[in-house]
Amino acid sequence: MAAANLSLSNPTTFLLLGIPGLEEAHSWISVPVCLMYVVIFLGNCTILLVIATEPALHRPMCYFLCMLAAIDLAASSSALPKMLGIFWLQAGEIHVSACLAQMFFIHALSMMESAVLLAMALDRYVAICFPLRYNSIFTGPLVAKMGLAAMVRGTLLMTPCPFLIKRLSFCRGNAIPHTYCEHMAVVKLACGDTTINRVYGLSVALIVIGGDLLLIGLSYSLIIHAVLCLTSREARHKALGTCSSHVCVILISYTPALFSFFTHRFGHNVPPHIHIILANLYLLFPPMLNPIVYGAIEGTYIDKKCTFTGNVSTRGHILLASTWASKPTKEATDKNTLSLVMGLFVVASCQVQLLR
Repeated sequence: MAAANLSLSNPTTFLLLGIPGLEEAHSWISVPVCLMYVVIFLGNCTILLVIATEPALHRPMCYFLCMLAAIDLAASSSALPKMLGIFWLQAGEIHVSACLAQMFFIHALSMMESAVLLAMALDRYVAICFPLRYNSIFTGPLVAKMGLAAMVRGTLLMTPCPFLIKRLSFCRGNAIPHTYCEHMAVVKLACGDTTINRVYGLSVALIVIGGDLLLIGLSYSLIIHAVLCLTSREARHKALGTCSSHVCVILISYTPALFSFFTHRFGHNVPPHIHIILANLYLLFPPMLNPIVYGAIEGTYIDKKCTFTGNVSTRGHILLASTWASKPTKEATDKNTLSLVMGLFVVASCQVQLLR
């Protein structure tokens, strides 16, 4: 009996159930999820390849874009293969150590992405408010230090998480009603006092999301003030145009995250499958849309000769976001910006409808 209780309280494996209430639709849900993973992989790999091989793009903002692409690839690869295994093969069983590792990497990488978005906002602030000092301020070593700081912050903030989970007893079973090992989904299985875990999760979220959003908002308020002081309408439009892709990426990244965060903690009347869908949107949408947004906003085509192993070569146009590679026309920029804003509005509207 004691051994049975020990096994129940300290399971060696968890069972990921997928999306509760939509089990019969798992095979259908897997199709768009798989396609999204392909888009994520191809889009972000293209960004990394083109920037790495094009000397004209070796600039601070493009380095940050590379960091963002690498983080998106790592975060999606931490969850999507297992998610597809659940949908296709009902392979939901996962070892406790693997579950904690997945939890660590998903949340730590999300924090790193938030830090990179903050660094990109600071880059735009310096470029617009102090253009003559930009090259002397945003040097290669500074960009490397900012990337390292983002990695260290995410790692340090998430390091306590596995240890806080391991101290818990899971007397409510080992079935996690989720597609991946999300922190609060695992904590809800525990019996006893979970106050420390809940306070820790809330505090980290407020520090990362709240702090980064506050600094990003401050940066853009200073940018807007500087732009409004410009006398030329064309100069104002050009200055704001360099920020449009970054603003869209911020909206894409933080909107699903905030919806998921608030519904998970305060939406007690929200159906469980809505929690899971929002969490998946938070994990899938930013990595998929970030490369598309940067390409659509800037409208830059790089005519590049791509040589592959096996002496196979092709010549084509690779779509990439680069503020400095070309100067899009006002009409094209307005059209692309309007299309993306409308798309973001539709996504936000759908999420609001789901919460009702």
